[in-house]
Amino acid sequence: MARVDGERRGWLRGAPPPPWVRALPLALIAGVCVATLVSPDPLDIGFLLGAIPPLAVLSYGPVATGVLGAVVVVMLNVPAFRLDNPGQTDLLTVCFVAVLSVFVAFVRSRRDVQLDVERTIAEAAQEAVVPPVPERVGEVACAGLYRAAERGTLVGGDFFDVRDSAHGVRAVLGDVQGHGLAAIATVASLMGAFREAVLDQPSLEAVAARLDRRLAVDSARVPHAELFATAVLLEFTPGADAVRVVVCGHPPPVLLRDGTATEVAVTPGAPLGLDLPDAPRPGGLVLPLCAGDRLFLASDGVWEARDGADVFYPLTERLPGLTAGADPATTAVRVWTDVVRHSPEVRDDVTMLVLAPLRPDRDR
Repeated sequence: MARVDGERRGWLRGAPPPPWVRALPLALIAGVCVATLVSPDPLDIGFLLGAIPPLAVLSYGPVATGVLGAVVVVMLNVPAFRLDNPGQTDLLTVCFVAVLSVFVAFVRSRRDVQLDVERTIAEAAQEAVVPPVPERVGEVACAGLYRAAERGTLVGGDFFDVRDSAHGVRAVLGDVQGHGLAAIATVASLMGAFREAVLDQPSLEAVAARLDRRLAVDSARVPHAELFATAVLLEFTPGADAVRVVVCGHPPPVLLRDGTATEVAVTPGAPLGLDLPDAPRPGGLVLPLCAGDRLFLASDGVWEARDGADVFYPLTERLPGLTAGADPATTAVRVWTDVVRHSPEVRDDVTMLVLAPLRPDRDR
């Protein structure tokens, strides 16, 4: 599964500094040395050396920062460099800046270590909520892609999972109310309910009912919580020659067959957790599968992505060209790239799940 975080952590969001930042202090030292040695007259550029210790703080630890600060002080006192004979006040200022930079580098390095530990723990916890999808579950090849709307997080308001059971491979993709950190607790609750229901419930509609009850119970604990979620559930037969589809207020799956992309015509039910007395119950649909068929599931972040002219992303129109000759993982990445091209400022969680049945009589 590919997880996309905006796409990567940038330097200012915790990633290691790029090489050019690490090279800046050394390049500045080399530039001042060369300029003073080749110039026939003394150059008043010693002030540039005062910037070296603060620059070192950006990418070096306290020891390396201290060494570079000492080099600056030595250079200011070496006659061969003729740096306009800095006075005592200038030297003391540079020494103070160097010592202060060492202290800042020490604090930064300690905080970096702590942040790395906390991020590792957070990533482990978030992946436990929505774990990576295996490349294959039973007789179904799988690929997923997740892009959380809130920067720095791996999980938002979307969820998906694929599990094997005695009734066949079962999959779910959904979207809870809201996104980002506030939705993670609801996602965790739904994922736990799905994993239990997959093992216990004999029908896909019963699995949906278990998720609906889970949200209703969670919502009752908090006054005016109004928790709800949309979801689409799939159940592949043991031979992977048919799939049952149940939709609860979510966009239906798209069937990819013979170079075409068609939304599965399934009767949708109400979103999970609304507990409306007159709400329609989801109507399950059994869809026979042919050789080479694939199912593409996506969250609202894909279906409702808009360009600058407020035009929705044309998913079903683009899918045939994007999926031609592509395996499930490549399909997900291609669609994500195309969505970003259509709508560079994607503000919602984006989730995709590509499922390709592997018929034993033709795929082994």
